Amino acid sequence: MNKILCIALMGLAVFSVSCQPQKDLEKSDQSDSPPYKIIGYIAGWKGVDLEKIHAEKLTHINYAFANVVDGVVIEGEGREEQDKENLSKLKSLKSINPDLKILISIGGWTWSGGFSDAVLTEESRKIFTDSAVDYLLRHDLDGLDFDWEYPGLPGDNNTYRSEDKENFVFMLKSVREALDSLGTLHNTYYLSTIASAGFKEYLDVNDMAEAQKYLDFINIMTYDFVVQGNKPTGHHTNLYAEDRAKRSAENAVLEHVDAGIPIEKLVMGMAFYGRSWQEVNPDDNGLYQMGKAGKGFPFSAIEELIASGEYLRYWDDASKSPYLWNANENIFVTYEDPESIDNKIQFIKKHKMGGAMFWEYNEDSDERTLLNSIYNGFKNP
Repeated sequence: MNKILCIALMGLAVFSVSCQPQKDLEKSDQSDSPPYKIIGYIAGWKGVDLEKIHAEKLTHINYAFANVVDGVVIEGEGREEQDKENLSKLKSLKSINPDLKILISIGGWTWSGGFSDAVLTEESRKIFTDSAVDYLLRHDLDGLDFDWEYPGLPGDNNTYRSEDKENFVFMLKSVREALDSLGTLHNTYYLSTIASAGFKEYLDVNDMAEAQKYLDFINIMTYDFVVQGNKPTGHHTNLYAEDRAKRSAENAVLEHVDAGIPIEKLVMGMAFYGRSWQEVNPDDNGLYQMGKAGKGFPFSAIEELIASGEYLRYWDDASKSPYLWNANENIFVTYEDPESIDNKIQFIKKHKMGGAMFWEYNEDSDERTLLNSIYNGFKNP
């Protein structure tokens, strides 16, 4: 019995002591699929070019980021007018796709330093909640996405506390109640979501079984499993790994289900960028070899590397991941491509997850190669 299928069915509240026989699972896999989410993060500092956004292929756009300063959710530093203009442009996409939802993502890697203080007390949580709702109303948005990186952990040298574990839940509860009240007033439903870390330490210091009760879905950041530096190369957004001790998208999903989150609430993250190492040991075309920190590449630039003929693409079937190797300069690149995305989409559909999320929209090719892979993967049987 495939272990993730067993756990997934538990998350979906199948009432049985043990997993069903394989034939029953195969039969259930043939049932009508639910509508899948396709969630794209758009970085505000890169601007918004409406001609490049394929609104009909997205269900949600998460605009990044709002900041948390002195306990209050505000526009990015010095970007109030830019954010206002960008969000107005994004909302105009509803003329193309009326069902498109626009959310503001709050925090991110560099702007998560204010969360722990902001949610420390009941009074501070009310101020924080009110400011988040004010932001939503100010820009006429469909929901709030909290990218606290990370409750109970330092992240980018942020203030953190053991109390973050319960205060994170209190914050989400406060926000959900406020959004419900607002929704009753406006006869609409406002979304509340989070970006969740793709490593177990995050789950160990948080009560995700309780937190998920106040969330519509959870976007797992299933990328950056390895980062370039003076350490071995590897895949930074691989679907599989040889065991649960290794980082992978599958293992991150398993760990979230183990933590008490229904699998249908989980959204798998995909990376529209790659990472590289230089001066890499050439054994095995650089895979799992020592090297030094190299550049990061948007997928659009990775396509150019391949087209140059200096980088050869290889496929690691065990992890379902591609990588590039430049034998002349000993450069290794880990990235996402249509084949790896197709494997992830099949995984999402097989286990009835919530959908796919990606960072970041502008790093795709002009032809939207990766977005099209996601969209077509969900569209096709």
